[in-house]
Amino acid sequence: MLGGVYLHIPFCKSRCSYCDFATDVYKRGEIVDRYVDALTSEILAAHDEKNPPANAGGSDLSIDTIYFGGGTPSLLTPLQLEKILSVVDKQFAVQPERELTVEMNPATVTLEKLKDYRSLGVNRASFGVQTFDDTELKRLARGHNAEDARMTFRLLRDAGFENISFDLIAGLPRQTLADWERNLDEALTLQPEHLSLYLLEIHDGTPLATQVRDGRQPMPDEDLAAEMYELMLDKVTAAGYAQYEISNFARTGFESRHNTKYWRLEPVYGFGVSAHSFDGSQRYANERDTAKYVSLIEGSGGADVMREQIDAASEFIFLGLRLNKGIDAAEYKTRFGIDLHEKYSAELKEIRDAGLIETDGRNFRLTRRGMLFSNEVFRVFI
Repeated sequence: MLGGVYLHIPFCKSRCSYCDFATDVYKRGEIVDRYVDALTSEILAAHDEKNPPANAGGSDLSIDTIYFGGGTPSLLTPLQLEKILSVVDKQFAVQPERELTVEMNPATVTLEKLKDYRSLGVNRASFGVQTFDDTELKRLARGHNAEDARMTFRLLRDAGFENISFDLIAGLPRQTLADWERNLDEALTLQPEHLSLYLLEIHDGTPLATQVRDGRQPMPDEDLAAEMYELMLDKVTAAGYAQYEISNFARTGFESRHNTKYWRLEPVYGFGVSAHSFDGSQRYANERDTAKYVSLIEGSGGADVMREQIDAASEFIFLGLRLNKGIDAAEYKTRFGIDLHEKYSAELKEIRDAGLIETDGRNFRLTRRGMLFSNEVFRVFI
């Protein structure tokens, strides 16, 4: 089973109001250089700490996806990116046809930098538009405007990127159904290969959560969010995109190979602040504070602060149900030695009778209604 590598770059030009990821405000200079050094050191030491015994020599673990997430990885210079990639190549058997994704924020790249990224093998770009409405962008403290997003897309095409994904968020404060439809229309006009379309989630500890609690921003309207989701499904699929996961749509052949590994519960090795790893049975998580992470790596070579043995048979179900093709009961039995129909007979009947899942006798998948109430379905298997 081919694995993937995830690399977390925590730096951003500013912090968005809804963000609960591990990020730091970007300041060019020593801390970024120290972070890159720490990241590469962690990767070099990783075969002793995280990789399974078969990878003791470092080079015999095959991977076919590399993903730079954040934060804003596009703040890295090409030289910094090259340094990290050279260490990944040293430690892992990287397949020739690998998918190499870099997350980007609008207004953080130039044509020259993008061409340099392409020359280093970056073949997929994922960037955060969130909305094409400048007023909404200001409310989110995004640090870019709609024209920056349009320009970034043009620059990516000019640099030779043929696999572009971008994100939009529905249910933003004061966003109407018509506002959301205009966002979808502009996204479809640009014709990216992939779209990630999310409903807003408000996380405790974020500025947006404080604003909602204090009454400065309205609470999300769940009924309106459901309408937005239905509209999204209709428009995007009519435009030729296939929904392959609850929030993800792609033209044929452009599904995110890296993210699919998470939903398929396949090995992913994470490096950097807050990065999570899964080696087939255990999950690891790194320190969330950037300064502490760097100090830990410089001191001991490792920064994981959590290790746990997971219930893989359970997680395989609720992660796999996120995918449109759902769960193959025969594959489940082969992988875990458990008959899905027998173990969850009552639970499956309950959610099937509620119209939340459907089956052809072998595959179980969420219905369209089930996608709207997916959390209720997932709780059955936790």
